[in-house]
Amino acid sequence: MKTIIEPFRIKVVEPIRMTTPEQRRGLISEAGYNPFRLRAEHVLIDLLTDSGTGAMSAAQWAGIIEGDESYAGARSFFHFEKAVQDIFGHRHVIPTHQGRASERLLCAAVVKAGDVVPGNTHFDTTRANIEATGAEARDLVIAEARDPENEHPFKGNIDVERLDETIRSVGRERVPFVLVTVTNNSGGGQPVSMANLRAARAVCDRWGVPLLLDCARFAENAYFIKLREAGFAGHTPLAIAREMFSCSDGALMSMKKDAFGNIGGVISINSDGWAEKVRTHLILTEGFPTYGGLAGRDLEALSIGIREILDEDYLRYRIASTGYVGKHLSDAGVPLLKPFGGHAIYLDGRRFCRHLPDEQLPGWSLSVALYEHVGVRACEIGNVMFGRPSKDGSGWDWPRLDLVRLAIPRRVYTQSHMDYVVEGIIELFGVRETIRGLRFVHRPAVLPHFTATFAPVEA
Repeated sequence: MKTIIEPFRIKVVEPIRMTTPEQRRGLISEAGYNPFRLRAEHVLIDLLTDSGTGAMSAAQWAGIIEGDESYAGARSFFHFEKAVQDIFGHRHVIPTHQGRASERLLCAAVVKAGDVVPGNTHFDTTRANIEATGAEARDLVIAEARDPENEHPFKGNIDVERLDETIRSVGRERVPFVLVTVTNNSGGGQPVSMANLRAARAVCDRWGVPLLLDCARFAENAYFIKLREAGFAGHTPLAIAREMFSCSDGALMSMKKDAFGNIGGVISINSDGWAEKVRTHLILTEGFPTYGGLAGRDLEALSIGIREILDEDYLRYRIASTGYVGKHLSDAGVPLLKPFGGHAIYLDGRRFCRHLPDEQLPGWSLSVALYEHVGVRACEIGNVMFGRPSKDGSGWDWPRLDLVRLAIPRRVYTQSHMDYVVEGIIELFGVRETIRGLRFVHRPAVLPHFTATFAPVEA
């Protein structure tokens, strides 16, 4: 059978508000041409992010009813701790309210000004939290990742030779840890191989540097290893995930992705000293260490979701259904980043809008046009998110890739929804030269994509 079916039944539905292109043109103008500033009720299909947007299962909702809201030592924490340790295997499990809280707490505890944190590709909030300490977030992804047409099966891999050279050149004392993101979100949702994790582990061991995983999508990464890496076809996703984490000294996770959570995060580490420092910072801003800014019901739902995500039937559907979108777009000639990731399809903004120079923000302009055309909200990961004014004041430094991410929420949309998305993008590609460029009106210095405003470039 070739038909992809959802390995679940729909039990509750939420109506979608329909809008016209004329209405959407007015709405996006009022929002300063920033899809983040739109009201969610004005979005037809929301592919802005897969973070916190998934549908929880009947078992998770039942767990919410059983949540223990005790301030300290709630049983829901111990359920959460056991679930995380069963997969991650680290000594200390510290809940947080979401992934960026995990990043901030860890950076405040162990990163200082002048440090360098190497990784494959740091995501936006990770980079911002590292840089907020005065340190540098350095990307060391393999060269193949910079070519959108390259079909390398593990384009999320960190370049281990450059990693070794980075630690040697800056000095071990300036590298608090190495952070490998699985899957590599900013690089197109691309997986990291087990062989690469082992090689990175060996480099870190040589220098005595801790290796951490940013593991928001660890289950998808594990399933890609099963599909693409020799020797793992017969392994369960759980067994592969455990082996991935065995290569690490700790992990950060936004549990709003591969734990089916609407909120939540975790720091999982082996170091007693680091754990004590993190908990000290946590108490100042998040709450008691056994709830970390979460309600007991959240902890209960997450402890169930992090097990559900490793169900092989679900992961098979998840990867296949995302690939379904990518294949249909690619067959129609739409320029994409390949191979297709697990949680999203990434349109190549520069190639889609060849008529727009970088200064007119092709990826961002494409995301705005996509909303105007069919009511689909997507997220640019390119010139707006990562572009910066040149240090010498001569212009801008643009990232190597200017992408538009179509992030697919878990267990939310059906195949017909995605067929609508595919049809709309193909239609837009046919009239792509009509897409107007945009310019900044207001650009915040930190994480500008969330709140910046724009205006059309005059013809």
